[in-house]
Amino acid sequence: MTTADAVRKRHKGSSSGARAGVKEQAKEPVQWGRAWEVDWFSLTGVILLLCLAPFIVFFFIMACDQYQCSITPPLLDLYNGDATLLTIWNRAPSFTWAAAKIYAIWVTFQVVLYMCVPDILHKILPGYVGGVQDGARTPAGLINKYEVNGLQCWIITHVLWVANAQYFHWFSPTIIIDNWIPLLWCTNILGYAVSTFAFIKAYLFPTNPEDCKFTGNIFYNYMMGIEFNPRIGKWFDFKLFFNGRPGIVAWTLINLSYAAKQQELYGYVTNSMILVNVLQAIYVLDFFWNEAWYLKTIDICHDHFGWYLGWGDCVWLPFLYTLQGLYLVYNPIQLSTPHAAGVLILGLVGYYIFRSTNHQKDLFRRTEGKCKIWGKKPTFIECSYRSADGGIHKSKLMTSGFWGVARHMNYTGDLMGSLAYCLACGGEHLLPYFYIVYMTILLVHRCIRDEHRCRNKYSKDWERYTAAVPYRLLPNIF
Repeated sequence: MTTADAVRKRHKGSSSGARAGVKEQAKEPVQWGRAWEVDWFSLTGVILLLCLAPFIVFFFIMACDQYQCSITPPLLDLYNGDATLLTIWNRAPSFTWAAAKIYAIWVTFQVVLYMCVPDILHKILPGYVGGVQDGARTPAGLINKYEVNGLQCWIITHVLWVANAQYFHWFSPTIIIDNWIPLLWCTNILGYAVSTFAFIKAYLFPTNPEDCKFTGNIFYNYMMGIEFNPRIGKWFDFKLFFNGRPGIVAWTLINLSYAAKQQELYGYVTNSMILVNVLQAIYVLDFFWNEAWYLKTIDICHDHFGWYLGWGDCVWLPFLYTLQGLYLVYNPIQLSTPHAAGVLILGLVGYYIFRSTNHQKDLFRRTEGKCKIWGKKPTFIECSYRSADGGIHKSKLMTSGFWGVARHMNYTGDLMGSLAYCLACGGEHLLPYFYIVYMTILLVHRCIRDEHRCRNKYSKDWERYTAAVPYRLLPNIF
């Protein structure tokens, strides 16, 4: 019997049980979490993403390198015959061993910080939750433990970066952008290597076979992942490491490298570059300050680890989430005071909504509803759901505060912040606005995915919840 057959057999349930109610329910396969089967529409989307996503990343980075971040001239050159894909490819910097050395040192350093430096910040920072924390219950009914030390890793990394720039001078602060396209090839190598390893591991030696899902389609399995929480040893969790490190730790370093390049090229750093650095640094620091809360989000609670997360975190995130800073290196923009103030206000208001919404949910969970939201006792819908082991569990869905305004008001705040990053780049080119387009598609799709899972998980209880909170993102609109 193969691993896939064994897992499917276990998920069909047993004919024996301690209680009749649980026994009858356990005969049906659990539907919440990633799908067991794949339809043709989903498969088409998967294949298109596998083919197009790497090209999209290369296209945007190449457009900045060869066309001052303008995306229409390369397309016109191709259309008019003034350039070919081969000539554009040949003009792009290739893989270098210097970049490979830089990236290997970077990833190794982050692995060492993640695995070998236990968190101490939770002992000295009031309100910060770090150290060993429980994750959410998996579809198989397990609760994994995590070493939450992302904030500590971020601080150590950035202290060393600043110390190097000011005192040691081991490398130039522009080292990242100076090796940007060679680093693109290095991140692709790691992204594909990690995704392929996780794919093979799921078949040969899965961490927990009960939380594996096989669709029977190799492309879907490779992209969306088979294992829910692939691990090496007790603590190296693929999902937490690659979601948070090395890509997100690098995000703020990449922006600092862009700012250093502006200073080197023009002798000054624009207020637009400062805005992008500050607003995105707030987002990154928020992620690490609330890393324990992140263990309860859709990435950790529902997504399996495949190419979507492995390659996406290694390549897509660091290269496309930082497009605004890269654009400003090639197109330095000094914003007017009203424009800069507007961008800052939009970004801060968006962050306030994003953080307040998530804080309300976290407070509600930690106190089991025994708290106040907007000065009142919170209201909620009580739900029940079943895990793969046949166990029945209770859950509460809050209908107070921002969660009573819309079901995903945190995404609304996230989109406002994303728009602020783009508006900091002015309106001359489309490239910086890819981020808000992408985030809108991503978060709307995530809304739909999350609600599909919740509907399968909570059944009629979910219908009661959506009746109480009818809108997803924008009250009275969507």
